[in-house]
Amino acid sequence: QVQLVESGGGLVQPGGSLRLSCTASGSIFSTYAMGWYRQAPGKQRELVAGITSRSSTHYADSVKDRFTISRDNAKNTVYLQMNSLKPEDTAVYYCNAAPLAPYWSWGQGTQVTVSS
Repeated sequence: QVQLVESGGGLVQPGGSLRLSCTASGSIFSTYAMGWYRQAPGKQRELVAGITSRSSTHYADSVKDRFTISRDNAKNTVYLQMNSLKPEDTAVYYCNAAPLAPYWSWGQGTQVTVSS
C-alpha cells in the first residue's frame, strides 16, 4: 500500500497563507495523478485541486485563483499553496491519488483553521 503523510496545516487569519505538503511512500508516485481533498465538519470530503503526472492542474471553483497545486516527483511530494484564505476553507486537508486508486491509503490529514 501507498502511505501518505500530510503536513503544514495550522491556524491562520483570514487573508493569510499556508503551504501544505504531502509525501508518499513507494516508487509509483510519479505515475499517478494526485489531488488535495478537504473535509469540513458535517460535510463530505471534496476534491479541491488536482495535478496530473505531467503537471496539468485543475481546481474547484471555490479555490480557483487562490490555491496552487504542484508536485516534486523526485521527492514523492505534492504541495498546496493556499493564499487569501477564508473561514470557509477551514477543514482537514488530505492528499491522495485523483481519481482514487486501489492500495492508496488515506493519511491522517492536516487541520487548517482560518479564523480571526
